[in-house]
Amino acid sequence: MTLQEARSIALTFEEATEMPHFEKPSFRVNKKIFLTLDEKLKRACVSLHEADQHAFHSMMPDVIYPVPNKWGQQGWTLIELVKTKKSLFLDALTCSYCKAAPKRLSEKYQNG
Repeated sequence: MTLQEARSIALTFEEATEMPHFEKPSFRVNKKIFLTLDEKLKRACVSLHEADQHAFHSMMPDVIYPVPNKWGQQGWTLIELVKTKKSLFLDALTCSYCKAAPKRLSEKYQNG
């Protein structure tokens, strides 16, 4: 995955917008962040429910792992973009989007 691919995928979600978040681009729905990109480290950060974070980390611990601080305990999860496949990134991003999105939007992505 490249940063541009991650950006393009994030903006395909309904009502997703890109805004700066400190020095990083962030992607939001309903004013809530569901993705940030670290352009320097080529990493993404998504917000997952605890069970999702555990499942993704268990599959590929060197690719997807909790942020190593209190943010990680709250579900914020790092994804090494250069090591991940598009399908895995899309699955994690969809979970993050659905966590942030209002129910009327998240329902469209949860069953498909």
